[in-house]
Amino acid sequence: MTSPATRLALVGIDGYRRHLSPLKGFRCAHAALFGGASCSQAVRDIVERDGLLAGRAAVVARLDRCRSAYAHLRGAPGVQVQGLCCCGPLPIPFRCG
Repeated sequence: MTSPATRLALVGIDGYRRHLSPLKGFRCAHAALFGGASCSQAVRDIVERDGLLAGRAAVVARLDRCRSAYAHLRGAPGVQVQGLCCCGPLPIPFRCG
């Protein structure tokens, strides 16, 4: 059984992905560097699989990997990155290309 907090988190993530993400025109650093799922999709998968509270460590680990990917992209020659990656625990979208 899914907790109310987990259901609310999933609704929030889905709302972000459906209404805000398409407007920003940016990708997360992890997806830009490694391909695959964006952080919002990866976090949604974790929360859906493990629950909001039990999935906290996995969510933090994913966001840490996103920060590391941003740092790698920012220092790569010939790669133009605009914006910031993280503000506290939350990634901020950026442009890469």
